[in-house]
Amino acid sequence: MDEKGLLELWNTKRSQVINAQIAPTLMLVGVFVLAAYGKFETATDAAKYLTIGVAAATGILALISQYATIREAEMLLVDLKRIEKPSELSKKIADSRGLLSLSAIAMVGLGLAVFALVVWAVLG
Repeated sequence: MDEKGLLELWNTKRSQVINAQIAPTLMLVGVFVLAAYGKFETATDAAKYLTIGVAAATGILALISQYATIREAEMLLVDLKRIEKPSELSKKIADSRGLLSLSAIAMVGLGLAVFALVVWAVLG
C-alpha cells in the first residue's frame, strides 16, 4: 500500500474510534439525566439492573471495537515507518505509537471508572 492509502486508512481508523464513542456517550447522557432528576430512587430493582446491564453492554462493545481498531492502527504505523521518503505528516503519524498505546490504556481505565460511577448513580 502506498503512503496516500495508508494515510487514508489512518483517518478511517481514527474515525472508527471516535464513532464507537457515540452510543456509549448517548447512553451515559440518559443515565446522567435520570440520575440528576432522582429517577433511580423510585425505580424498581429490575429497571436499575437493566440500566446497568445496558450501560455495561454498550460500553463493553464500544471498548472492544475501539481496542481492535487501535491494534490495527498500530500495525498501520509499522507500515508507515517502512515507506521510503515519507512526508512529514507520515513521519509524525508513524511516531505516534506511544500515544496510541496510551489511548488504549486510557480507554480501559476510564471505561471502568465511568462504569463504577454509573453503578453508583443507579444503585445509590
